[in-house]
Parts: sequence; structure tokens; C-alpha cells
Amino acid sequence: MKVKVIICNCRGTSSSFQGLDMKRLPFTVEGELDVEYSVIHPEVCGPGGNTALADLMKSADRETYIICGACDPQTQKAAFADLLRVHKFPEERFIAVDIRGVDNDGVVNRLRPAVEAILGRMTAP
Repeated sequence: MKVKVIICNCRGTSSSFQGLDMKRLPFTVEGELDVEYSVIHPEVCGPGGNTALADLMKSADRETYIICGACDPQTQKAAFADLLRVHKFPEERFIAVDIRGVDNDGVVNRLRPAVEAILGRMTAP
């Protein structure tokens, strides 16, 4: 399984993300979790973020999962529903995780269960 993580910075203006050190966060995620890579985007739900997410989906194979660390998971799923449909990316391989209101270690702790669940599928009977 390939786990790719895209993290939203919410334009750098949201108080919900003030505790994050975005310069170090990708290194922390990649160092602590078994992921292929981690990237930061300034606004995943904006036009450029949608393009980046679409590129991830288009380049994905059947073993690829995308974890999006951003705002409320229901908001993410609604925002990206059309993108998932257009690119025929399976909803069950797009995992939205709320990373608001924590520091870098908190982000890792919120992402960890999703990563472990994905990787657990690899070893499940």
C-alpha cells in the first residue's frame, strides 16, 4: 500500500493552524509514519489545491491511499466529492483527517490511526 499525505495550511490565516510549524511538519510526518511522502499546500480546497489533489488522484494506482489533513472531515468530503467522482478515485481510499487546533505532534497523532488502518489492510487475512 502507498500512503500519500497532503496537508492544508488554510491560507496561513486560520487560527486553527497557528500551533503548526509548517516548515517542519512534512519531515515530522515522514519521520514518524510509514508514508510514501507528505506535502503541504496553502489551500487544498482552492483552485491550486484542487489541481494538486487531482494530480495525486490521476497518478494513483490501485494500491494508493490519500490522506488529507485539513479541516472538518465532512467539509473535506463535500468539497472534494466532485474531484473524486471525476477522477474515479475510490472514496474509501481518500481519508479526511481533522488537524485543527494541534501542534505538529498532534497532527502525527491524528494521522497515525488512518495510516495504521490502511497498512493493517495489507496484513489482514
